[in-house]
Amino acid sequence: MFFLLNPTMWVGLLTLILLEIVLGIDNVIFIAILAGKLPPKERDKARLIGLGLSLTMRLILLLLISWIITFTNPIFNNKYFNLSGNDLILLFGGLFLLFKTTIELHEKLEGRSENHQNNKNYSGFWIIVLQIVVLDVIFSLDSVITAVGMVNKLFIMMCAVIISTVLMLIASKPLINFINLHKTIVVLCLSFLLIIGINLVAESFGLYIPKGYIYFAIGFSILIELFNQIALHNVIKYESKKPMRQRVTEIIFRLIDKKYYKKTNKIEKNLQIHNNTLKQNIYSYKENFQDEEKYMINSVLTLSSRSIRSMMTPRRNISWINTKHNILQIKKKLLETPHNLFPVCKGELDEIIGVVQAKELLIYLSNNDHNHDITNFASKNPPIIVLDTLDTMNLISILRQAKGNCIIIHNEFGTVQGLITPLDVLEAIAGEFPDADETPEITIEKNSWLVKGSTDLHTVFQTLKIKELLNKKKNYSSLSGLLIDQHGEIPKNGEIIDIFPLQFNIISVTKYHIDLVRITKK
Repeated sequence: MFFLLNPTMWVGLLTLILLEIVLGIDNVIFIAILAGKLPPKERDKARLIGLGLSLTMRLILLLLISWIITFTNPIFNNKYFNLSGNDLILLFGGLFLLFKTTIELHEKLEGRSENHQNNKNYSGFWIIVLQIVVLDVIFSLDSVITAVGMVNKLFIMMCAVIISTVLMLIASKPLINFINLHKTIVVLCLSFLLIIGINLVAESFGLYIPKGYIYFAIGFSILIELFNQIALHNVIKYESKKPMRQRVTEIIFRLIDKKYYKKTNKIEKNLQIHNNTLKQNIYSYKENFQDEEKYMINSVLTLSSRSIRSMMTPRRNISWINTKHNILQIKKKLLETPHNLFPVCKGELDEIIGVVQAKELLIYLSNNDHNHDITNFASKNPPIIVLDTLDTMNLISILRQAKGNCIIIHNEFGTVQGLITPLDVLEAIAGEFPDADETPEITIEKNSWLVKGSTDLHTVFQTLKIKELLNKKKNYSSLSGLLIDQHGEIPKNGEIIDIFPLQFNIISVTKYHIDLVRITKK
């Protein structure tokens, strides 16, 4: 046992362990790729069997070292090439490696589905094990020949093989998990195996490629892939900082752009359009329709983050019935206003008795057989009242239960702020549907936009695509509130307010509110 005290022996052992690990990495990589074709429950078993067979093969080959040396005697000898038994094994192994790796690469690059339902698409366990055995023979022969060339003591060779295999066994599962999580790594590993296969074929014909070149190419490729993984990690990290709804919106918009690009090409191909005017009309229609879809998708995805105040009909625009008016005045109000639902109030809007339908109230007032008690009639349908702090999703649930009725919005002091109907929610998603007595919230002019002060900021943002208009920390929800907050007071007619990159020209102002604004881009 005195040879254990020999430093040269320990240097040889450590060097051989390192080389055995380097030579065994390709074996572990191929086992990882083959084990990935098995059901998850069988992968660890296949990995253990594969590395166990690899260790067994190497130990058996080391014991039969004298027999392996005889493989160098020529079997096929002619003027073109000489092939020994060792060369034939290398040639067969290289060709098998090239064939198997090419098939694997083809599957990966073709993007075949990996849905393994009911184990129908999984490979057989023993088929995979057989392939691992064949590869073990090839890889084991390479490492054994290396061991024979480095040291001359069988005990040191066997210790190096056992230690290196145990280390690979410990590292194999994390390596396999890493490879399965990063699909580009699989393609890179298969490319390495192609290089090794070509090298084995070349060696079988006496063309020796220095191992340093191969390891340098592999190391350089790993370095580039490391940079690629870092870049991918940073992209994912950056994307994760965006709100989920924004990410979903961007993905959907990209899908829409792709769909319409294909659709336009198909129209041009099928109809063979040569008229430039007709072609421009189709493009214009496509772009406008696409904008409508983007508008609605963005509105749906941001609906839950909107406040009730941004969707409701504000107090000043509510048409209501005053019980203190006479019957003729009430009928005139009902006939002149194109609304279906009316709050009935006692003297002022904050004193709501109930909500009535215009048609039912007209029928009731036209009936001469009754003493018309509007208060009693309206009280049969009491108003549904919610606070202006209610979130949008709960509001939609209440609207669904209201069965077509409107909902009155109060602040914490019990003052009416506005009302909401299902139509208001639809307008928040699809854009405005003005009544017969209303003008559009936004009128698009040649180089500007004419916008009502009561227009909610989400609608203005959707039209102008200026994110600076939205500020969730502020309490205002309309364009008028934004401009008053920016100016510090209610501006006068003709005043100009700048909010980069927009300029707001005040067209019309009432005592407490901005009625009309012209917006231009600087």
